[in-house]
Amino acid sequence: MGRHHINAYLLLGRRPVVVDAGTPGSGRRIHDQIAAHGVDPADVSLIVLTHGHIDHFGSAAELRRLTGAPVAGHVADLGPYRTGRAREPYLPTGPLGRLMARNENLHLTVPPVEPDVIVTGETGLEDFGLAARVMPTPGHTAGSISVLTDQGDLVAGDLIATSLFGLVPGRPANPPFHDDPLRNLASLREMLALNPTSLHVGHGAPLEPERVRRWADREHRRLSRLAAAGRLPVRTENGAA
Repeated sequence: MGRHHINAYLLLGRRPVVVDAGTPGSGRRIHDQIAAHGVDPADVSLIVLTHGHIDHFGSAAELRRLTGAPVAGHVADLGPYRTGRAREPYLPTGPLGRLMARNENLHLTVPPVEPDVIVTGETGLEDFGLAARVMPTPGHTAGSISVLTDQGDLVAGDLIATSLFGLVPGRPANPPFHDDPLRNLASLREMLALNPTSLHVGHGAPLEPERVRRWADREHRRLSRLAAAGRLPVRTENGAA
């Protein structure tokens, strides 16, 4: 889907860690890209899933089989991982999301994956050979997580995106869907308060934190108006409200 439309990340330390597993059928491609970077895929110590949407965990089972690495995912997104289906309906953040919600590829059942490492809170990755920590960042989904390295790189999943899937480089934007936009924005601000040096997103090229801060201030004002008018949908246990 283009170079930056859907991203997986290879984080290098004493041992490599992969973040996200792409759409179904991407496992071999990710495996081969790991090797192309001079890393033995069998050395991968962990596959971290940022959340339970199929463009992020669709090839997790395949990639685990190809690398032998365990999979880590947050407890709140175990339902999608175990069933191979994202929670629905998707809650669009704008016109692009409303258009994409009709795409049948988002409603597929993909090979399920049972995470070997269940994330419930902030989790250091030193035991997996990487100077980094997994940070819960709920809002996009209940079980969304990000990875912050000690060097300041934040691998943020769908906490934020680059506009139009990277077609407008450097411009922050919402991804097509959020389960809870206000909670997601709070998570984004919590991560920005940790002063990351760069935000590496699930869709698009990296973003500069200061520009994201300015975007977040505008987004807070917009969402506050929608919430006050009762026009901000939020996922509940039984769907959307």
